[in-house]
Amino acid sequence: EVLMLDDSIIKKEAQYDGFYAVCTNLKDDVRAILKVNQGRWEIEETFRIMKSEFSARPVYLSRDDRIKAHFTTCFIAMTIFRILEKRLKEKFTYGEIIDTLRTMSFYEIPGEGMIPTYTRTELTDKLHEQAGFRTDFQILPTKTLKKILKQTKR
Repeated sequence: EVLMLDDSIIKKEAQYDGFYAVCTNLKDDVRAILKVNQGRWEIEETFRIMKSEFSARPVYLSRDDRIKAHFTTCFIAMTIFRILEKRLKEKFTYGEIIDTLRTMSFYEIPGEGMIPTYTRTELTDKLHEQAGFRTDFQILPTKTLKKILKQTKR
C-alpha cells in the first residue's frame, strides 16, 4: 500500500492556520461566546498564579473550616493582586510584580528606623504611588513607619 498526501486538502485546511476552533453547547450570540472564551486565559492564569506563587496547593489541612480559611485567604490575595495589576494598567507581568514585592525588604537600625535594601525601579515607584506612601528613602524613621501602619488600619 502506498501512502500519499492530498495537497488539495492541505491547501484547503491551511485557511484555518492560526485559528482555534471553539466547540460549545451555549446558545448565546457568537460575540458573547467569543468574549467569554477570550477571558478564559485570565481564569487559567489566575489558577496558575494561585498554585505556584501563592502556594495554594498542596494543602495539608483536614478540617473544613481551615481549608475554607486557606482558600479564602488565597482568594482575597488574588483579588487584591488583580486590582493592583489593573491599577498598574497591566504594564507589568504578574511575575515582575510578585518578584518585586518579594524583594522589597529592609534592614532595621534599632531605635532609628529602616533602610530599604531593594533597588528602586519604575515598578517600585508605581507601587509606592498605589500605596500612597514611599519606603525608598535613605532611612525610614520609626515614627514614619508607625504613621504608615496607622494609615493601613483604617
